[in-house]
Amino acid sequence: MKTLKLLFSIVALSAISQVSFAQEKTVMVGGAPMYPSKNIIENAVNSKDHTTLVAAVKAAGLVETLSGPGPFTVFAPTNKAFDKLPKGTVETLVKPENKSTLTGILTYHVVPGKMSAADLMKAITDGGGKAMLKTASGGTLTAMMKGKKIELMDAKGGTSTVTIADVNQSNGVIHVIDTVLMP
Repeated sequence: MKTLKLLFSIVALSAISQVSFAQEKTVMVGGAPMYPSKNIIENAVNSKDHTTLVAAVKAAGLVETLSGPGPFTVFAPTNKAFDKLPKGTVETLVKPENKSTLTGILTYHVVPGKMSAADLMKAITDGGGKAMLKTASGGTLTAMMKGKKIELMDAKGGTSTVTIADVNQSNGVIHVIDTVLMP
């Protein structure tokens, strides 16, 4: 009888766990659900739209950092965003001798703390139309509104638009962007 109760308890807990996981509010990115209970890396590796970013994060040695507690706000360029760079740029950046440059570019896409789209819009409003965001690399991104979309301007004057906002993670939030930002 005790064995039967124990077995029933295990089956019930397993079912509850599966239901809880299935009930998470996910956002689809790159054809894969992004689970709020997983960290940035655990989710990003499943996005078909972020294979270049994941490869770059691995080459820069940032997997452990972005798997850590955070919280982080990550502006995640898609593969198409990386394709906009001059031919050969990505291949050059992922070489071991360019690790520090790659790390600087990638950490320029990370803002310490968790900033939702609503937080970004409030900061933009409070800043009179612009919000200055201090990045993990020590640089600054300028956030602005372009219609109803959040736009970011990098240090070189290049702009990127948030195409998918508020992809919540256990250690922060991802906002998908359409252009690589340059420090």
